[in-house]
Amino acid sequence: MIERILGIILPVFSVILLGYFYARRAHPDMTWVNRINMNVLAPALIFSALASKDFDLASNRVLIIGAIGVVLGSGLLAWPFARLLHEDPRTFVPPMMFNNCGNMGLPLAVLAFGPPGLSAMVALFTISNLLHFTLGVHIVNRHAAFWPIFRNPMVIATFVGFAFALVHPPAPEWVMLAIRMTGDAMIPLMLISLGVRMATVSWGGWNLGVIGALVCPLTGIAMAAVLSPVLALDATQEGLLILFGCLPPAVLNFMVAEQYKQEPGKVASIVLIGNAASIVFVPVALSLALR
Repeated sequence: MIERILGIILPVFSVILLGYFYARRAHPDMTWVNRINMNVLAPALIFSALASKDFDLASNRVLIIGAIGVVLGSGLLAWPFARLLHEDPRTFVPPMMFNNCGNMGLPLAVLAFGPPGLSAMVALFTISNLLHFTLGVHIVNRHAAFWPIFRNPMVIATFVGFAFALVHPPAPEWVMLAIRMTGDAMIPLMLISLGVRMATVSWGGWNLGVIGALVCPLTGIAMAAVLSPVLALDATQEGLLILFGCLPPAVLNFMVAEQYKQEPGKVASIVLIGNAASIVFVPVALSLALR
């Protein structure tokens, strides 16, 4: 079991470290890389995974409901911590709800559960992003406009991908292969981008970051443990939901906080320390998911 877990996490953290050390030496401008990731590679991966034969929407619908429960439940559990710490819930709660299921969850899922695990995690990734772009942004800024979400390429790819998953229309194999090849480039590039981001954010407010690093995975795992028997998930789905729940705060939380001027320094600390702490929580979650 230990050898299998190491075989899953070491490739992922090695690529993150590669990005971290490269950023420390070269100080690259990742703006255009992140734009390509968000507008080209991520939509291609979302569509190809949802439209693939490895993804069965009917059999994964309960897993998707479980992921929604983990996101919402984590927020409800985190809210009292924000009050206890005398922190603004708009700062503390969203990073506890919206985790790194893109940068970290996708490669972990494919290494642990193979192509079906990747397709299922992509579905959870899309649902989490939809909630983040709507509910998450509304928590941070109650006056944020809702309609721009429908212009987001990832959201468009999500709806088209789910439509393909429902009806499975015929499509030229070379087109699907080209889209799949484009999407496959996202995973290593996102891991490198995560390493670069971790090298550039501040360690200021480390005490709140440490608390967030504990609350985020613990509430997520707790919600996954509660929901799995309630939803009667099978072993693989339960493992995927536990893996989803244990993941650290998403880098997107920092970007949203920065956009709306909602204490981005504190959010950056939560994201940075939370991702560093995942080296402890991810093996624990994998040992539960693969048992």
